[in-house]
Amino acid sequence: MARLGEDVVTTQELDNEFRIAQVPTDKRKDPAIVRQVLGELVSRKYLVRQALDAKLDREPTVLLDLLRARETVLAKAAASRDVAKKSSAIVGSDVELYIKNNPMKFANRQVARIEQIVVPTNAASQEVFDATREMKSLDEVAQKLAALGIAHSRSTGTLSSADVPADVFDRIRTRQADDVFLLKGQPNSLFFMVNSVETRPLEGEAAARQARQAMQLDLARSEASLASVEAVLAAKYEGEYADIMKMQAPQ
Repeated sequence: MARLGEDVVTTQELDNEFRIAQVPTDKRKDPAIVRQVLGELVSRKYLVRQALDAKLDREPTVLLDLLRARETVLAKAAASRDVAKKSSAIVGSDVELYIKNNPMKFANRQVARIEQIVVPTNAASQEVFDATREMKSLDEVAQKLAALGIAHSRSTGTLSSADVPADVFDRIRTRQADDVFLLKGQPNSLFFMVNSVETRPLEGEAAARQARQAMQLDLARSEASLASVEAVLAAKYEGEYADIMKMQAPQ
């Protein structure tokens, strides 16, 4: 596919770049996308060769970074394998039960139309969020953010009862006209006011697909939590770290 001196770029490597970038199969022949992805791959190969020629791979910090990258890939592969195995055991009756047990995500799903100010969470301290808590309009919030030099954008959008915590949507339903809400998340947080709320059920194949995805996400979180607990229990800490990492015995 391409050569850079003694190095080659293979079709398998390009396909892997497409996979990582989540490029749909039907877009992988698009000349613009191929130029971008293949160009980035070739640039990386070029820099890798420069690093190897300079023997940077022998530097202690680089060796540690390479080891960490290897461990990260292997850990993700192990986690994905376990989740995929359990996900394959999900059957139609499991999906139907999930839909039945989560009416606010499906049969009784509600969608709020909102006006919002989006701010990068890492750019705003807790003091900033506290300072805007009692404000009664998005104009006030925008003025405060501008005065503090915090980048933000303003737009309209929607929030679904399927995607936000139940207690947040309960507050939305019982809102006052001048209520300004804050929904913190990563990478962004939202200041928003609600214009309207309407019931918009999610049914049929769309509901089944959404339910299966939600169940797989729950599995991934559960497996990650279990792996974390098992790792801590299996580890034998030494020196000062034995006290730092000591787990409180169950009561």
